[in-house]
Amino acid sequence: MAKKTQTKIADFPVFLEYDLEYAGFVVDCPTLPGCMSQGKTKEEALENIKDAISGYLHVMSKHERTSVPFQDFGWHQVRVAI
Repeated sequence: MAKKTQTKIADFPVFLEYDLEYAGFVVDCPTLPGCMSQGKTKEEALENIKDAISGYLHVMSKHERTSVPFQDFGWHQVRVAI
């Protein structure tokens, strides 16, 4: 009998923004440092970041790193002299 593999599902926050120079969308997963992707449409960018996240997690698993790095992220306000 073949062994069934169980697929795990996890939600990751991503930040999507339009890039004028690229003329498309850039998407960043702040909880996975350096994990970014892009696409000409929002839908394409969001699909591409899923692949990037999967690849990132695969590499972590391959190197036996089981915990997802965590960064303190969110909107912050800084004061700048103008």
